Amino acid sequence: MIKYCDLKEINRRYEPALTEAVTRAAQSGWYIRGKECEQFESLFAEYCDCKYCIGTGNGLDALTIILRAYCETGAMHHGDEVIVPANTYIATILAIMEAGLKPVLCEPYQGSCNINPELIESLITSRTRAIMPVHLYGLVADMEKINAIAARHSLKVIEDSAQAHGAMYKGKRTGCLGDAAAFSFYPGKNLGALGDGGAITTNDQQLADTARAIANYGSHKKYTNIYRGVNSRLDEIQAAALSVKLPHLDADNERRREIAHKYIGSITNPSVTPPTADRDGNHVYHIFAIATPYREELKAHLQELGIETLIHYPIPPHKQEALREFSHLHLPITEEIHARVLSLPCHPAMSDSDVEKVIRAVNSFRI
Repeated sequence: MIKYCDLKEINRRYEPALTEAVTRAAQSGWYIRGKECEQFESLFAEYCDCKYCIGTGNGLDALTIILRAYCETGAMHHGDEVIVPANTYIATILAIMEAGLKPVLCEPYQGSCNINPELIESLITSRTRAIMPVHLYGLVADMEKINAIAARHSLKVIEDSAQAHGAMYKGKRTGCLGDAAAFSFYPGKNLGALGDGGAITTNDQQLADTARAIANYGSHKKYTNIYRGVNSRLDEIQAAALSVKLPHLDADNERRREIAHKYIGSITNPSVTPPTADRDGNHVYHIFAIATPYREELKAHLQELGIETLIHYPIPPHKQEALREFSHLHLPITEEIHARVLSLPCHPAMSDSDVEKVIRAVNSFRI
């Protein structure tokens, strides 16, 4: 069986350094807000070319805390609007609502599946305070156009970089392409921890200080609480593991690109549409999503041939029961994407023979 994401094999490549780092953290006697977290925050801030990095408990918290910090500093207020792609994982939208703000859903480009900047300005109102692009599947959104729109309307730009660790855009990495960014270190991410974890990156000191306090019960100083905060901190074991894996991220992303380019060049089945090739080589292919009108049939065919696939994501956010207040919306591009995409295995532990097997299996599919 070719697993969709073989975490055991992915992490085995970092041994023995990974086990040594985890053991060091476990034996240190200090497990929250210690030297391991400080070191990783420093390394990741430098990697993203940002001044500040704040470790959080997960990526959803990172997004929520950014928005809550902007509310605490007066940049946003309860009920203000944030424009967000309709085609995203529900966490992006949940973060906006958890912070007391209103998500405004924008259709994506058909090809890249990322937010379409040409549609953003028509959605801006007097209550709009931010645009939250999602670098979906590991491909950076059209940040030049998004930032230009934000500048014209004095809006914040908050990157959802949960799927785009190390992705580049015009020579800059995600994490420093807007006012702030949120990352997830869920184990299956391109930079994955051994459990949950997340981070905020920014060059805004006020935002960084406020976010760090909110993530620590609203406190800069123990037992002195400025904000109604939460408990969301990157623990020492996860930070130690991430520090080991970070120096390998660019090489791992390059391997993902190699696999993706092989798929794009070799999948010839007329009932399958691979993603458009990234001519600049900046896509990090957290997800390699093909499109087909025969998704369930192809998924079953690949399963029979020993290839595990996933669907990212079967139900669009505005059709989820949890977001039923948006169910009246008709978003045809988003709905078509969610009905047709199927994700193939694409991770750095795959062998060349694994890749060839996937290609042969997809090409052998007949309806």
